[in-house]
Amino acid sequence: MSEAQATKNVRTLIGRVVSDKRAKTITVLVERRVKHELYGKIVARSRKYHAHDENGEYKMGDLVEIAEGRPISKTKSWVVTRLIEKARLV
Repeated sequence: MSEAQATKNVRTLIGRVVSDKRAKTITVLVERRVKHELYGKIVARSRKYHAHDENGEYKMGDLVEIAEGRPISKTKSWVVTRLIEKARLV
């Protein structure tokens, strides 16, 4: 049995870090595009998730992947798995 088959099927999302003010926690904004039920127009829907960042290494503007895990606090049950893109300096 390979490693890929041994791991559980975990939900993952990709989003942008919008807040890194709290200790060991970042807020990730995940946007998805869906078709409007009645009018058929593609509209952007977004949701914020609190994700666990043990070492405080992710900063505002970073594009990260988060995975669902066990509940860590009242609002936090996602863990940052990897950095996809560093924030661009303006």
